[in-house]
Amino acid sequence: MFNKRFLSPKVSQKISYAILFCATILAIIPVSIIVFIIIKNGASAITWEFLTSMPKDGMRGGGIFPAIIGTLSIVLCAITITLPIGVCAAIYLNEYAKDNLLTRVIKLAIVNLAGVPSVVYGLFGLGIFVMFLQLGVSIVAGALTLSIMELPVIITTARGALSSVPHSFREASLSLGVSRWQTIRHVVLPNALPGILTGAILSIARVSGETAPIMFTAAAFYVPHLPKSAFDQVMALPYHLYIISTQIPNMPRNIIFGTALVLLMMVLSMSLIAIIARIYFRKRRKW
Repeated sequence: MFNKRFLSPKVSQKISYAILFCATILAIIPVSIIVFIIIKNGASAITWEFLTSMPKDGMRGGGIFPAIIGTLSIVLCAITITLPIGVCAAIYLNEYAKDNLLTRVIKLAIVNLAGVPSVVYGLFGLGIFVMFLQLGVSIVAGALTLSIMELPVIITTARGALSSVPHSFREASLSLGVSRWQTIRHVVLPNALPGILTGAILSIARVSGETAPIMFTAAAFYVPHLPKSAFDQVMALPYHLYIISTQIPNMPRNIIFGTALVLLMMVLSMSLIAIIARIYFRKRRKW
């Protein structure tokens, strides 16, 4: 009643746009301030030696190369485990499973698992992989823990990507006498690939910054050498940043912010790759 009497549709639309724009700015400003502070205080520490050398002097000197390699090793192993399992689970739930009580419970459990705190996954990984399976604190234990943590995200994003493919594509393929699996493999999956890849890369970016899961299962306080096998302990950037920020007195400020800047750039680079991949595959779509 108020809108019809006092506000025209154009005015209402402008007000709505203004409110949404202000909300967007309010969300961007804190993030921009954080990024600016990290770059301002950490840029002076970013050198070739800092990125490629081993730590020394109790991590007050040297570089963070083992932490970078350790982070990449854990995350890449985790996504290698999670991606095929998550995509297969999403295909089953979206293309094959009937809408009954069991599938609704499974879908609800997946949503709930996505909201479980990361420290709970860390304690689970410690109990199952480190102690029960006796894998020890290692890359394998950390990767398995992270894979369980990111599995709900992969399944959810993959289901969303599969659901976005028009149902008419499936009907056209099935009408030609093609089997359901061939339809999924040659029609549905290629069209859902942009969303699946985007979700996978964004999940990698998320787990790259996790500290609690790897603290219990993979990360070590000080390892001044590269891992020789998947059953070795490794340094990791999130845990390394936590240690030098809270446990080492008189730590140079620029090294702390420099480590944070490297981790931030790694996460932002993965997000940028996801954006580029999404744009590239969307341009190749024919619908």
